[in-house]
Amino acid sequence: MSAQTPDRGGLLRLLAKAFAILVLVLWSLGPIYWALATSLTRPDELVSRTPHFFPPNVTFQHYARLFGGSSVSQGNTVQSVWPEFSAALLNSLVTSVGATILTVAIAAFGAYAFVRLRFPGRNILFILVVATMAIPAYTVMIPLYRLMIQLGLIDTYVGITLIYTSAFLPLALWLMRTVYQAMPIALEEAAWLDGAGRIYTLVRIVLPLAAPGLIAAALLTFLNAWGQFIVPLVFSPTLATKPLTVLIPEFVTRNYVDYGLMNAAGILAIIPPIVLVIFLNRYLVSGLMAGAQK
Repeated sequence: MSAQTPDRGGLLRLLAKAFAILVLVLWSLGPIYWALATSLTRPDELVSRTPHFFPPNVTFQHYARLFGGSSVSQGNTVQSVWPEFSAALLNSLVTSVGATILTVAIAAFGAYAFVRLRFPGRNILFILVVATMAIPAYTVMIPLYRLMIQLGLIDTYVGITLIYTSAFLPLALWLMRTVYQAMPIALEEAAWLDGAGRIYTLVRIVLPLAAPGLIAAALLTFLNAWGQFIVPLVFSPTLATKPLTVLIPEFVTRNYVDYGLMNAAGILAIIPPIVLVIFLNRYLVSGLMAGAQK
């Protein structure tokens, strides 16, 4: 009996782990599967009394509407939303990529200054900058809105990009600071002895070595910017800069909720972040772990 007890305990632990993993997978992928199934279901079947976990008759008409086609729903011809969808997709890409480039560029130089340059109050200043991450966005929304009006940056790419940059820069600074702190200064000192300047050393020696951290900062910034809702809802009132996160909820009208179109647009909207995470995940992990390697 005693020899069988460890095996039984190990089996129970294995079952518990398998159950926990199953719950996490269902919790994470369940909504995505439901959105995918809804996007492939015909409009008349979406409003049926019996819910369908699998589309009875797979259709791509919701995706066709997003890409320029029209469809028939309840006897009425439903027009394509491609002009709005393509504009919102472009807006999401422009603001997210712009904020990512600007944030990473500032963080790369700013974090290096916090680590290598000696100036009074640098630690206090860094703490104050990082502490801004704890400030809820709602508390600064009204004064920020008034400032953006005075500067004429409402509903502009520049305005949205600057807001995203100011919001995500503290995290990028903190990440790059840990990366620089883990790097030995001997290589930089050798370059200085050879006559290289500080900027040259940073660009040609330090930044290539800090590439995993830069990629991690860029990926985190892009994902945060891509998923923003409150900020563009307030500062992007028209289709000139309105992103996908704000356009998709507009498929809900007073008289009709287009579930299929909403979920089809949602599935397409999560493809870019998923692709980036799949291909850059190893850089994200190594970048986040860089500060732990002295």
